[in-house]
Amino acid sequence: MVSHAENHTTKPSYGIIVILMAGAFVAILNSTLLNIALPSINKDFHIEASIGQWLVTGYMLVNGIMIPTTAFLIQKYSVRRLFITAMGLFTFGTIVAGASNLFSLLLAARMVQATGSAIMLPLLMNYLLTNFPVEKRGKAMGIFGLVMIFAPAIGPTMSGYIVEHYRWTMLFHVITPIAAFVLLVAIFKLKETKEIAAIRIDKLSLVLSSIGFGGLLYGFSSAGSKGWDKLEVYGTLIIGLLSLVLFIVRQLKIDNPMLEFRIFKYPLFALSASVSVIINITLFSGMLLMPMYVQTIRGISPLHSGLLLLPGAIIMGIMSPITGKLFDKYGARMLAITGISITAVTTYLFSNLSMTTSYTTLIIIYAFRMFGMSMVMMPVMTNGLNQVPVRLNPHGTAMNNTLQQVSGAIGSALMITIMSNRTKTHAKELAEEAMKSIGNAATQPSAETIAAAKKAIEMKAMLEGINDAFFISVGIVVVAILLSFFMKRAIPADETNQSAKTESKIS
Repeated sequence: MVSHAENHTTKPSYGIIVILMAGAFVAILNSTLLNIALPSINKDFHIEASIGQWLVTGYMLVNGIMIPTTAFLIQKYSVRRLFITAMGLFTFGTIVAGASNLFSLLLAARMVQATGSAIMLPLLMNYLLTNFPVEKRGKAMGIFGLVMIFAPAIGPTMSGYIVEHYRWTMLFHVITPIAAFVLLVAIFKLKETKEIAAIRIDKLSLVLSSIGFGGLLYGFSSAGSKGWDKLEVYGTLIIGLLSLVLFIVRQLKIDNPMLEFRIFKYPLFALSASVSVIINITLFSGMLLMPMYVQTIRGISPLHSGLLLLPGAIIMGIMSPITGKLFDKYGARMLAITGISITAVTTYLFSNLSMTTSYTTLIIIYAFRMFGMSMVMMPVMTNGLNQVPVRLNPHGTAMNNTLQQVSGAIGSALMITIMSNRTKTHAKELAEEAMKSIGNAATQPSAETIAAAKKAIEMKAMLEGINDAFFISVGIVVVAILLSFFMKRAIPADETNQSAKTESKIS
């Protein structure tokens, strides 16, 4: 008799994989394009930066609310139905965004984009897991890593070039024909593979999930810029946390949970999820702090800021398939220990930045940092998912993607908070030193000299704040190294149970 797992791990369709990867690539690429373009958008619409930031925050919130529902959607609908719906929403949102002459319309279009985008990554990951046997998943997930890592890495470079030479609307005009082409190919090439399953989503779970994850994401993403003492921040965090607790309790009680939290009883999945969260927090330290250092302190243009990240992106793109093959052969532990150690060393080097650190040095350190991370993210995630039974794959992929969203928001809030607090401390210390120097000086400095000194103090204080945030990141990475020593090659839980039954019969 053929098992459930075997039915889903025979002859994967590479045509379907290419289509799903193209959709996921363009969706993830789009999510990183607007960061550099926000100043131009704010200027065009005559809005404050805090309002314009909603184009990024809103996109993230919709993703965070939608992703937990993907486990239910993947079980209920076919790949064709889900992908065409998601790609259709994304394409429509992109067209409207490119034609927007009102900020409210642009924001609504971004929300529509996010609704489609949120479905694509879990859908692709689930297809790979259910159509490749465990011994070949590393190679498959390594190719998937090209999408997950390479797309957001080249986004800033592409965005920097476009914003520097064209109007920001060109960002959407470039994406539109690619998205439309992928949608048309999907309509004609993807085949219907299953009927709609007779399962219903629990409405209370959907409400609790939306408030829970939405509250946490908004609270953490706002904390960095608004401060932890604002009611808007700690209020949404408290509401989000309480809703999330109720959501988890609800999932453990109902027969068909929207998101299955019992998958954490599989130790290697729980371990991989913990390491992935830590690495994601560390990843965001680089994504946030490097642009601040390069553009604000060093005055490097957006284009050259993006180009600084490009070699690292290329290395990750090259390494992803190689890492996948190494994972299939050697497992996750050695890759994780080696990769996280490289990440720790390069993060430490970033904690010693100065006003004169060369552009070439920054490129080399960042490239090695990405090289280290390329050995960690997909192997660790895949190893954890390999222990989860096939029937729970949709929940495993949804949980991983949800944790990535939440850990990204936590990482952003944590790094910005550390950087801001340490910047204030250093500014106070530097100002006191400057006052002593003025007091000991024979002549009173001019107003111009005082203004220049004040500016220098601000830049120096911010530099030291960034260095301190990177240094704390090193400590966080060390925790991931220690956890990596507990990793071992995963065997699917269903197969383990089957083996146990067989041995029992033989004895």
